[in-house]
Amino acid sequence: MKAKADTPFVALNIAVLTVSDTRTFDTDTSGQLFVDRLTAAGHQLAARVLLKDDLYKIRAQVATWIADEQVQVVLVTGGTGFTGRDSTPEAVGCLLDKQVDGFGELFRQISVADIGTSTVQSRALAGLANGTLVCCLPGSTNAVRTGWDGILAEQLDSRHRPCNFVPHLKQAAACESRG
Repeated sequence: MKAKADTPFVALNIAVLTVSDTRTFDTDTSGQLFVDRLTAAGHQLAARVLLKDDLYKIRAQVATWIADEQVQVVLVTGGTGFTGRDSTPEAVGCLLDKQVDGFGELFRQISVADIGTSTVQSRALAGLANGTLVCCLPGSTNAVRTGWDGILAEQLDSRHRPCNFVPHLKQAAACESRG
């Protein structure tokens, strides 16, 4: 699909959460890739947090951003697998007003070219809550690249047609980076 030439670009305020028991900000290549991609696209980093895989801490952080009038999008990387510690879908799912079922479906469809049938183990999900788009992707840098380049770059661009998520998001003034 094409971008509509007469529609202005709208910079969004995007928060990034990395869920990992082992990474630090220095080793968080997935979260950093989200930051690099979103800023290169013209969006603003509203906040960046790294949390251990703890259902209640993840839920609390995402809920705080959903309630924040300045945060329009929350991007989460990590905690979407099947290990005993992976709890991102359980932490986030109950916070969503509406699920974007096609997000996980499309992510898995795109991923099959890279990882084959292993894509069935991806519990990528997205939804809307209080005018905030929340997207959860696996923790690998390649998964973030696939999600951003294959889905999010267009869906977070107000010029993308025939539709994008920007009209569904709360209106917020541009903010300075808090991350």
